[in-house]
Amino acid sequence: MAIELTQSYKLANQLYDVSLKADVLVIGGGPSGAWAAITATQNGASVILVDKGYCGTSGATAPSGSGVWYIQPDKEKREEAMNSREALGGYLSERKWMKRVLDRTYENMNQLEKWGYPFPVDENGVAHKRSLQGPEYMRLMRRKLNKAKITILDHSPALELLYDSHGVAGAAGINEQTSQTWSVQASSIVIASGGCAFLSKALGCNVLTGDGYLLASEAGADFSGMEFSNAYAITPKFSSITKTAFYNWASFTYEDGSIIEGAGSQRGRSVIAKKLQEGQKVFAQLVKVKDDLDLQKWMRIAQPNFFVQFDRMGINPFEDRFEVTLRLEGTVRGTGGIRIVDETCATSVPGLFAAGDAATREMICGGFTGGGSYNAAWAISSGYWSGEAAAKYASSFNRDKRDRALTRRHVIGINEHSIGKDFLDAAEVTKRVQAEVTPFEKNLFRTEEILTPSLLRLNSLWNESKTSLQENQGNLLRVRESVAMLATSRWMYTTALERRETRGMHKRLDYPVLDENQHYRLITSGLDEIKVKPTTLYQNT
Repeated sequence: MAIELTQSYKLANQLYDVSLKADVLVIGGGPSGAWAAITATQNGASVILVDKGYCGTSGATAPSGSGVWYIQPDKEKREEAMNSREALGGYLSERKWMKRVLDRTYENMNQLEKWGYPFPVDENGVAHKRSLQGPEYMRLMRRKLNKAKITILDHSPALELLYDSHGVAGAAGINEQTSQTWSVQASSIVIASGGCAFLSKALGCNVLTGDGYLLASEAGADFSGMEFSNAYAITPKFSSITKTAFYNWASFTYEDGSIIEGAGSQRGRSVIAKKLQEGQKVFAQLVKVKDDLDLQKWMRIAQPNFFVQFDRMGINPFEDRFEVTLRLEGTVRGTGGIRIVDETCATSVPGLFAAGDAATREMICGGFTGGGSYNAAWAISSGYWSGEAAAKYASSFNRDKRDRALTRRHVIGINEHSIGKDFLDAAEVTKRVQAEVTPFEKNLFRTEEILTPSLLRLNSLWNESKTSLQENQGNLLRVRESVAMLATSRWMYTTALERRETRGMHKRLDYPVLDENQHYRLITSGLDEIKVKPTTLYQNT
């Protein structure tokens, strides 16, 4: 009787059901991945894009509306836009990068209009391009990918990178619908698989588990800004929709209706967290818009899904109070990610590029959340630059050497042989990671006294996973996701312990003020042994 081989065994022994080749492989089908793939094709490369879900519907953008950091090329307006961010971000953003992103976003948003995106038009015929609706946006990008004849592998998560004597040379994974294994040989790779929200059920974020971080680190890449990874979003308690920007117009109250002093969207989320920690209920009402019907109308046009949740519950958020909570968004709306080393969005690994939320966004956001318009602009810009550079790299490197012997490295969770009966399950790893990163008292209000034992537990879990974690009844994707979340949590807390100050969204109760002597980036590297070192800002190099 034939023995059915597990996906893990087939990958470990490089028994691929499907083998493909391209100049450029893009991992991730959100906005940044789509921009990277289209731009690489425009620069003459053949491209394959793989997505964990269905490209065009998966990820944080697809089900939502998002503002875009689209500013007219007006010197004063752009100066104001940059100024507004610098203090919030602890002065870690850089004007050179902000200007580049503003320029590229302006060009690409205008390109979207030419491609047919239906921007709303006012009574004077002027199109408003400061927001995008995820479904229309990603549907358009999918059409553009198809028109460019880019091969798309849907439901096909990349689970490991492949290598040859020159370095990264492709990736391998599985198809979640057919259970087949696949490999793609490529001369350059763009990781655009998003950040890590630790399966917190924030809308669109449950496919974002730090998979790209893990792939990059296994290849030798490092990270920047991983201490700025503790984004918690305000959300109605009955919903997963996180659109914190609208709570700038909210008042926050106790159950008896009295005002919670200091609670707010940008600077008052810590106050809300403390009240929730105390076991108190927190209510919100968009009362500051109560009498402004024009603004209410604009809000409904800009973020229609924000109001769907209320309409279905029979709640008028301008008139009625509703209970809220905070939901962890981790690095998705934090700013940390894979370090990029130059203006092409290259990583420290030759041939490997990063874009969107997978890459650090410190250059434009500093240490404060990149959620919303900044992340959207960064996805557009970094996707464009990484795709352009990946195509050029592939062209110069391997145009006439398409047949390469691909090898793999041993990675946690993909095992050639069964480990035994006492294996560690992915669900258990995920549960233990969430227990360390979700509570406010650990991840939001940080102290050395709390972070150190938490990190020790995570490190212990890492060592346990190296020998005991394995596929169980076809859950290899969940295994690799749990490894990625575990690794991400260790990078976060190791780095958070090294920044002994409060800067941006990184709050240290034992170091409560900003320290000018720590005006630098923290670079984090390593898997088994994690190292953190300071480095100067790009503009100072």
